[in-house]
Amino acid sequence: MRKILTLFTLFALLSTIHVFSQEKQYQLSSHILDINTGYPAKDVKISLSKMNNASQWTVIDEKVTDTNGRVKDFLPQNDKSDNKGIYKLTFHTEPYFKSQDKSSFYPFIEVVFEIKDDSHYHVPITLSPYGYSTYRGN
Repeated sequence: MRKILTLFTLFALLSTIHVFSQEKQYQLSSHILDINTGYPAKDVKISLSKMNNASQWTVIDEKVTDTNGRVKDFLPQNDKSDNKGIYKLTFHTEPYFKSQDKSSFYPFIEVVFEIKDDSHYHVPITLSPYGYSTYRGN
């Protein structure tokens, strides 16, 4: 019986390692903190665009922030991916503020940045109805 439990434990451990090794990696994430309320901004649409060789924007993905105001899965990354380039995150803030019966100066916010290597990029904003700030996080 003890051998069966040990083998079962070993199988469970190996299965867990296999699951974690198959977990997808993403190069870009974002976060919105509403500094007017002190809480994350949930259910905000964020569009990701990439600049092409003709200096035109192409929307390549759209996500909605989770309950913690985060999007963790922009730009899948693996051994063969090359995500270098100039990108733009468009934070669609007007519907967020309207859902709170608040007026806002910014119907949307665009943040342009460049991915230059294979490291992780985190591009968050702090937000209020009449101001915002951004930075490169980690």
